[in-house]
Amino acid sequence: MKWLFTIIINAVLFLALDGYFDSFSVSSFGAAIGASFILSILNVLVRPILIILTLPVTIVTLGLFLFVINATTLMLTEWIMGDAFDISSFGMALLASILISIANLLFQKVIFDKE
Repeated sequence: MKWLFTIIINAVLFLALDGYFDSFSVSSFGAAIGASFILSILNVLVRPILIILTLPVTIVTLGLFLFVINATTLMLTEWIMGDAFDISSFGMALLASILISIANLLFQKVIFDKE
């Protein structure tokens, strides 16, 4: 349930970023769902490997390098999706990864943490 909710939240965030930034584009809601699904698969398979390989840099930057890893997985998603999902630069991917991370943190705290 939480995984499916995260995919839908990411798809909506992709569409919001598409409407707000010219250098971030998604062709349709279906493409946003597909990109969100691919991003979640990459987060499970590729992201842990990248975190282990860059652990010294992540420690030195006090964890801020994780945003660069998130931007890298976004760029990989863009490469896999082709023309349906387009991010013009790594800087835009970095900004999008920061905004998506903050939004996901807020949504998950509000919805799943009922303490």
